[in-house]
Amino acid sequence: MKKLNLSIALALATSLGMSSVASAVTVEELAAKLDALAKENAELKQRLDQIEHHKASVDTHIAKLEKASKSFSLPKAVVATDHQYGYDMLDSTTNINSKQRLLLERKAAGELDSNGIYLSGAVTAIADYQRSDTDSKFGYLMRHPTSSNQRTREVSEAVIHSAQIGVTANLGDWVSGYIELLYDPEQSFGSGTLTDVNRNQVQVRRGYVMLGNLKESPYYASIGKMAIPFGLTDTVNPFTASTVWHAFGGLAYGLNAGYTHDGLNVNVMAVQGGSQFRAANVPVDGSNVPSKLNNFAVDANYTFNVMNDADLLLGASYIKGSAYCQEFPITHFNSCEEENGAYDVYARLDTGAWQFKAELAQTEDKWPGTFNPSIPEFGASKVTSWDVGAKYSTAFFGKPTDYSLEFSRFDAGPSGAPWEKQDQWVLGMASFITPSAKLFGEYIHTRGYAPLNFLSGFAAPNNNATPSDAGSSSDILMIGANVAF
Repeated sequence: MKKLNLSIALALATSLGMSSVASAVTVEELAAKLDALAKENAELKQRLDQIEHHKASVDTHIAKLEKASKSFSLPKAVVATDHQYGYDMLDSTTNINSKQRLLLERKAAGELDSNGIYLSGAVTAIADYQRSDTDSKFGYLMRHPTSSNQRTREVSEAVIHSAQIGVTANLGDWVSGYIELLYDPEQSFGSGTLTDVNRNQVQVRRGYVMLGNLKESPYYASIGKMAIPFGLTDTVNPFTASTVWHAFGGLAYGLNAGYTHDGLNVNVMAVQGGSQFRAANVPVDGSNVPSKLNNFAVDANYTFNVMNDADLLLGASYIKGSAYCQEFPITHFNSCEEENGAYDVYARLDTGAWQFKAELAQTEDKWPGTFNPSIPEFGASKVTSWDVGAKYSTAFFGKPTDYSLEFSRFDAGPSGAPWEKQDQWVLGMASFITPSAKLFGEYIHTRGYAPLNFLSGFAAPNNNATPSDAGSSSDILMIGANVAF
């Protein structure tokens, strides 16, 4: 407004000045000029008011948008996937007894959302050719070694060995739940052949609720169905498990408490009594009924740097009641007179592209069932299993590739007994076409045939006969794929 009034004054002064030089302006003409200027001033003022009103409206609209944007966020996915996490959790060759710690470490590293649900899955398909020097006796343990699975001296297959589904639920910073479903017809304890409906079932392989937050505390605990913390039981092989796992790898109901800090890991598990799912048995009132929490296992290991780019893991374990306590004749999951504990020691060296490992597990006492009174020359024996292995990691056609060699032994009888031992050699190659998709090939040689059921002989009237054969041997060529998400 001040600018407009000044314009009027200047115009008036100019007009008066000019009137003194030029001809005189009439009063009517001057009044008309003033009216025109006043009208123009009113129009400009009206236009300015409109501009200011529009600006205020725009500012209000912008403020509303900013407020709305602050309160609006895209919804999180109801279920997420993490291919590397899924592969690691469902991998049956590594971290077998430390999956709970793996979950918590990924969560603490921020790789898993503290309020998220993760769906994982894996399928392992294989094709193989097997040849034995003894009719219907194939010592390869990745499928049950019975005549329901392999007949004559040559067998072959192209099958799904296993399929898994895993669900991880992180319910805040401290609580997690995990469940894993497994389909494994080749290693199922169901009756019949590979295509029998009893062997084509889906089971809850693992399931537990866990309390832990490694950002805040080195302690954690889980309750449910889980691997027993006994031994390492990992393998350098791309697919085939070591005989240490076959002999002592445990799976049971129980309560596990763990501690992890600066390379030290300790786990103590109260294990349900009776005969458990794998490799644990403490009698309850003279039976195999799992109605008392009367078994336990403890494992401790420490990883430290021994030189540049070289880490050494050393560990030891103990279980109060192993699976090797039944009387003669031996059958899976039978009750025991008394428990038979076991211990395990293991080591793993990771240096550059190389990994070396060794493990030894043995029962405290002799396994009573390994004495057959009809063949008294062979006394009862402790059960021992051990392995040594090496793996070299490099690249093949630009893809990460591992080459591995492992020897493992299961020893259950005195020298010369048909059930004395079973050896396994595995030469393997695995190439990762993606971080969670592995193609592999193996050559396996087994020496000895020692199935646990009726290992040392049958009940009467055939109690002087045994299915075991320490001299039998098998050769296996295998290719396969393990893919996960």
